[in-house]
Amino acid sequence: MIFSTLTQSDRYAALHPLFPRAFEFIRNTDMLALPPGRHSIMGDDLFAIVENVPGRSREDAQLECHRKYIDIQLVLEGVDEMGWKPLADCHDPVSDYSVEKDIRFFHDAPSSWIATPPGAFCIFFPEDAHAPLVSEGQIRKVIFKIAVAPTLPGNT
Repeated sequence: MIFSTLTQSDRYAALHPLFPRAFEFIRNTDMLALPPGRHSIMGDDLFAIVENVPGRSREDAQLECHRKYIDIQLVLEGVDEMGWKPLADCHDPVSDYSVEKDIRFFHDAPSSWIATPPGAFCIFFPEDAHAPLVSEGQIRKVIFKIAVAPTLPGNT
């Protein structure tokens, strides 16, 4: 898990071949003008999901994890207090992993909470369980979904 700000995003570009493209999209796009929903950047390898929703309580937030995608969760408005726990320490699943939706939820409680203000982001890798959208107010954010194994030329 990584917590940082957009001004520091260049230091994370080397961690994945599609991270530079995601951060380039952020720099060259009016993020606040994007309507809620899915926005394709590079097909299923890299896309963005814009959310503008009321926050929920810590008690109502469930840890989730993904296998196929890495999340870069960028807060645009409001503060998203995201929960985190190592996936290896999650032992109480709500259900089996959904291959179709690339998600599994857990009853486990987060071990840490990260208050993420506008202009800051969290990167969650497959080994990171996370509980997003915790706030007393409205949250506008963009979740970049980056394929762990993209179908880039040479990766077939």
